[in-house]
Amino acid sequence: MTDPFETLGVPRRFRIDLRQLEQRHRDLSRALHPDAHAQASPAERRVAIDKAAAVNNAFRILRNPQTRGVALLACVGRAVEDNSRADPALLGEVLELREALEKAKEIEPASREQTVLKLRDNVETHVRAAEQVIATTFDRDEPPATDAIDKAYEALVKLRYLYRFLEETDAILEE
Repeated sequence: MTDPFETLGVPRRFRIDLRQLEQRHRDLSRALHPDAHAQASPAERRVAIDKAAAVNNAFRILRNPQTRGVALLACVGRAVEDNSRADPALLGEVLELREALEKAKEIEPASREQTVLKLRDNVETHVRAAEQVIATTFDRDEPPATDAIDKAYEALVKLRYLYRFLEETDAILEE
């Protein structure tokens, strides 16, 4: 995996200014656009197209907190696999949340919305705490310690479950 932070020329941080990231993406995309290389040789045009694709992929990765966290961990040599499992306590907590969400689906719409919003608020609190662990690990000038990387890894695995739960609540609220 190429380093998306390096590709876009932005600092390796978890908390990033999304407006600046978007502006950087636009600037690079404009510079690499095929029209800007119309007079170049076919090989130079191909290089520009490949760079543009890399810039688009890097932007896709960095604008999402979850994939940004995966990229940060990859930069320090800690791969996060799609099948990475959370600890049993978190799995139990998520199971309880899902059961509460299923029960909420069975109640009348006005009460359902309030119940789902309450569940969502509770999970968002956990999301902010997990994101803070990742930010504390990577939003500093010195390289992170091994134990901090381990905690960030655990927080990122936790975020995967929590983000999925938030997507489920959003789907119910949109109904």
